[in-house]
Amino acid sequence: MEESALLDLLIALIEKYEDEHYPIGESTAHSMFLHLIDAQNVKEAELVAILGSREVVSQVMSGKQEITQEMAKVLGSFFHVDTSLFEN
Repeated sequence: MEESALLDLLIALIEKYEDEHYPIGESTAHSMFLHLIDAQNVKEAELVAILGSREVVSQVMSGKQEITQEMAKVLGSFFHVDTSLFEN
């Protein structure tokens, strides 16, 4: 019984420390998009092929244009992830 209580206390202290020193911020559609591009080493030409134009890709990558529902569907299929990752 005492070991269980000590383990629970240790877990709580570790979680508190991690929350204070290594916070994980809320992810956004834009940050998820950039992460997937980097993680999968996607080239701009590949994105142009699925999003339609270099200008659209540039606007979305810079965060000047939000990812639309239609873009989310295409990106979800391209990256093999759920489209909800691209919803704000």
